[in-house]
Amino acid sequence: MLATVLNRNKSHYVLIALVLLKMLLHYCIINPVYDLHRDEYLHLDMADHISAGYLSVPPFTAFISLLIKWLGGAVFWVKFFPALFGAITMVLMWRIIEELRGGWYAQLLAGLAFICSVMLRLNMLYQPNSFDVLSWTWVFYLLVRFIHSGRRLCLLWLGVAIGLGFLNKYNMLFLLAGLIPAVLFSPQRRVFFNKYLYLGGAIALLLALPNIVWQIRNGMPVLHHMAELTKYQLVNVDRTGFLKTQLIFFMGGAFLVISGLLALLLYRPFSLYRFLGLTYLFVILLFLYLRAKDYYALGLYPMLLAFGAVYCERLFSGRWLKYTRVAWILLAIIPFAYAFNVIFPVLGPAAIAQKAKKFAQFGLLRWEDGKDHRLPQDFADMLGWREMAELSRKAFALIPDNEKPYTLVICGNYGQAGALNYYNRQQGAGIFPPAVSFNADYVFWFPEMEDIRYLVLVDDEAPDERAHEIATVFIKVGQVENPLAREYGTGVYLLKGISKALPARLAEWRQEKIVSLRKY
Repeated sequence: MLATVLNRNKSHYVLIALVLLKMLLHYCIINPVYDLHRDEYLHLDMADHISAGYLSVPPFTAFISLLIKWLGGAVFWVKFFPALFGAITMVLMWRIIEELRGGWYAQLLAGLAFICSVMLRLNMLYQPNSFDVLSWTWVFYLLVRFIHSGRRLCLLWLGVAIGLGFLNKYNMLFLLAGLIPAVLFSPQRRVFFNKYLYLGGAIALLLALPNIVWQIRNGMPVLHHMAELTKYQLVNVDRTGFLKTQLIFFMGGAFLVISGLLALLLYRPFSLYRFLGLTYLFVILLFLYLRAKDYYALGLYPMLLAFGAVYCERLFSGRWLKYTRVAWILLAIIPFAYAFNVIFPVLGPAAIAQKAKKFAQFGLLRWEDGKDHRLPQDFADMLGWREMAELSRKAFALIPDNEKPYTLVICGNYGQAGALNYYNRQQGAGIFPPAVSFNADYVFWFPEMEDIRYLVLVDDEAPDERAHEIATVFIKVGQVENPLAREYGTGVYLLKGISKALPARLAEWRQEKIVSLRKY
């Protein structure tokens, strides 16, 4: 009894240490020279436009953004929540190990493999991906808990996990597409005769319903988003590369992933959970067929790490193998430590450009267009935004004070609009108007203006001949000068002598854009 209590205390100390380590690391892995990521600006702007749905993501992210706004909107809080979701994921992984009667060594091994992996990079950015992995892990934990304890309440919480996961990212549907047939092919299919499963399903549907209604009322814009994704990004996905990356994600800790999958499929003590191994296989096959991005599958791995760690703990407990325990921990850490300054933006852009060969060896210079560039795409997406916002303020300062209320700020893409809104608000720019765009969700966020006298235009292309139909004077205030920024060359222009017909033209163009979204 005393030994059990001591082991449990040791286990809790391990967990607390790992959680603190993970949270602290997230404030050490980004060089201050970098700005936020272009996607982060869009997600933060959603706080000012709370809705049941958006073009790019479901509404869960918007409510987290609102919380960040209430907390002051500082970078600390922007980075806090993805880090927190990653830490909670690790706690759930620890709880799975506990359900499997694993000890502190299994928890330490799984926790270090989790931290020393792509998961740390995933939780680096304020995107829906962090909560997506958390919601998948939550589903797996509840299933393991239900099988182990038979508690029907787990099935109700399962509905909450699925519903919130859906509201965060539609990727949850792919988990269900793999999980349902896997359960049907296993002895656990008797769960389909449990009424609490359907009560849980009703909870999930109730949570998801506002977003489903929003999608239907708005012509299913998610289909447009998926079509654009398939046309410009997924078409470049290499299926062989997808499979290779699944192991590269965990570097030295990949042995736990392999051990977890093999143990689920072949290890007799885990036979009750075999359907989880089948779920992994079904989801991976589905993603391969659809040419999905490699990180879409990351939600599968905390569960595999947990099972792999418990299996390895038992395997390494016998005879001479117990003396190799430290070696397996080092295997999870050392390769990650070697690649640390490649995986994370701890180096400045110039230093990365000088070490391009090392980054290319890890495939990190390959962008979504299928080509290699000078910086990793995520890093290039974190440059130039503050410079751009400062130029927009300079342009706005050229406008007479009495004319500023009649100024529209319009950008070529969502990153530009979001960055201007974030940094100009942070700088206390006062009456600086919200930036909008015909790109992404901003098409729905145009202000109603009957009189427009000035335009601040931000775009990666100079105004062409058609622009002379809406303005008579064009002043180029400046452009993003950092050659390593993805927005390199993006110009900021001040347009004067605006045509009286512009408000009507904007409304027309905006309506055409909205109609095009609904064609899908």
